[in-house]
Amino acid sequence: MSANPVDPRPAKVLMVATYAIAAVGLALGFSAVAGDDPDLGLAALLAVGGGGLLSFVRHALFHRADAARIGWTTERTNAFQIEVGLANLAWGAYAVLAVVLGWGLAAEAAGFLVFGLYMAAVAVFEVLSAGGENRRPWSQVIPSAAFGLMLLTVGLTGMNAAA
Repeated sequence: MSANPVDPRPAKVLMVATYAIAAVGLALGFSAVAGDDPDLGLAALLAVGGGGLLSFVRHALFHRADAARIGWTTERTNAFQIEVGLANLAWGAYAVLAVVLGWGLAAEAAGFLVFGLYMAAVAVFEVLSAGGENRRPWSQVIPSAAFGLMLLTVGLTGMNAAA
């Protein structure tokens, strides 16, 4: 740890906000994609757009607080966290563009799939590297895995509805 402790609270607040906005988006997605006229617009804005953009802010702009939240060192800037934040920005911006520019159900579902594949892959990595130096606690891995699976489910359901 650094000589000047970094407060993890801003990152914790952003993490809770990410899960809250994404949960609303997922709930809307599960209900809206199963209807007679499937639509993922608002769900994509919230779950993928909001989730991605808030994750960007947490990982890239509050990277030291996020490192403290995870239990990593905060002594230096971690370029990896900023890169992860930029990836989150990419799919968050993609989701917003897909909805605002009217790219349709398949494009919106693709945003769910990309975000879901990423979250599921991270969870698998965390399980396979359990015991490693930078291992996250299960209390962080399990929600991430569940989030990834729900994103994948909405994305696959949306793709099936668009076909």
